[in-house]
Amino acid sequence: MVRIGLWLPRHRHSTRYSGILARMKFDTYLITSDLQQMPALAAAIEAVGFDGIWTAETSHNPFLPLTLAAEHTQRISLGTAIAVAFARSPTTLAHIAWDLQRYSAGRFLLGLGTQVKAHVVLRYGMRWEKPVRQLRESIEAIHAVWASWRKGGTSLNYRGEFYTLRLMTPFFAEPPIDYPDPPVYISAVNEQMLRLAGSVCEGVHIHPFHSPRYLREYAWPHLRDGLRSAGRSRMNFTAVAAVFAIPTDGAKPASVYERSVREQLAFYMSTPAYRAIVDLHGWTATAERLSTMARQGEWQAMGDLIDDEMLDAFAVTGTWTALPGIVKQRYAGRLLDRIAYYLPYAPGEEDAGWAATLAGFKEGKSPP
Repeated sequence: MVRIGLWLPRHRHSTRYSGILARMKFDTYLITSDLQQMPALAAAIEAVGFDGIWTAETSHNPFLPLTLAAEHTQRISLGTAIAVAFARSPTTLAHIAWDLQRYSAGRFLLGLGTQVKAHVVLRYGMRWEKPVRQLRESIEAIHAVWASWRKGGTSLNYRGEFYTLRLMTPFFAEPPIDYPDPPVYISAVNEQMLRLAGSVCEGVHIHPFHSPRYLREYAWPHLRDGLRSAGRSRMNFTAVAAVFAIPTDGAKPASVYERSVREQLAFYMSTPAYRAIVDLHGWTATAERLSTMARQGEWQAMGDLIDDEMLDAFAVTGTWTALPGIVKQRYAGRLLDRIAYYLPYAPGEEDAGWAATLAGFKEGKSPP
């Protein structure tokens, strides 16, 4: 197989460390499904001070909102968290990412993930055999396409188990761009995907269902193994995650936020894909009980099984002003480089709270 060496770009939106500790970046995830709202929403997100926008692939395409966001912003980074890799060919992803990188003037971050087998096979009608291997090849093949475009649309020769790319001509090649290749991030929870992220990606999307202990004792050891195996540096690698946050002084009662978080945690604990996180904390029996309740459709009752210890492990609680300090201390030691609250941002709702939190993330550096 042809292996493509990955260029680690010094793009302006990476979290870089040169003897000093950089500020933790604070992003937001887009929830809106209305493309007509995107220009005003993206402009508002940049104006209030967020560092980046992430879109997810749920009921809508994740790339289209970012095209509009690129047009109506100038500073913030724009990324997918995540786009389903196996729903598209590597060449298709290469085209989309290259165009967005050009249009955004180098601000695009290509976040990819596998989804799960049932969705890939039954919803997208695509193959699912060796997801870790296939995702590795998809990333390598994307880089092979970009490398061919930088040579004028020649010399494409990638051969793998899942993808073989051997044809590229100047007519079908994208023109070269004046920016680095888009950084590639992948979502990762378990050992093999974490190692893959460290070995071939510029960043990783950590699932919102995580704890500092999971990051220290499970995620980062595997990420570092991947980095070491490829001779790569932590300095050029970015860890991103949404964080369950429970504001205690907003327009909405803290109890409403807390109940929502307990129900979300119960759902994730019931899901076998996240069992490594649960087992690490010794809550396997609770997770198994939650799985049984989920099969029986007892969704609201499931939240009652999330006790305060579990809540504290997976969520942060405090005033809008205090939350940034709590988050920075919680993830000290570069457990995370960029975070977002697992809450939708909407202009006109909790404006004072968001302003206080944004100010807190802009102040000073992250703790060592």
